[in-house]
Amino acid sequence: MSVSGLEKLDVWRKARDFAVRIHKEVLPLLPIEEKWALNQQLRRSSQSIPANIAEGHGRFYFQDNVRFCYIARGSLEETLSHIVYAYKVNYLTEAIYKSLAVDGENLNRLINGYIGFLKKSKQGANEPGANYAVREDSSDYTVEDKSASSIE
Repeated sequence: MSVSGLEKLDVWRKARDFAVRIHKEVLPLLPIEEKWALNQQLRRSSQSIPANIAEGHGRFYFQDNVRFCYIARGSLEETLSHIVYAYKVNYLTEAIYKSLAVDGENLNRLINGYIGFLKKSKQGANEPGANYAVREDSSDYTVEDKSASSIE
């Protein structure tokens, strides 16, 4: 897979653009005391959205791809939560906040649509090993109560 393959995915392009927008429009507005807190959280959560879509896309098997899309969706929600906080503490203007909220909602719909497409199309369902399941038998786990036994 290559970047040109990712460029064909509308959901990845929109996620990438959203992350770039956070980097260019939001991070510079944060005060210096947020450099190692909110700034880093926003940077990481927003970059995680397109990164997880890309990782899932590279897996070829739809269940792995769907799992990484769920992670991307969670990162989007985390980013939006940070945006709400930044707005509530007056780091962002209402115009930027509302615009980002709309973009976030649209991106959420795209991710959900992509997940639906992957589940329906089951791409990679016939890949070698796709039908194998890993199953671990659970063994009994006991905790010895050492306080009950006394050494005399």
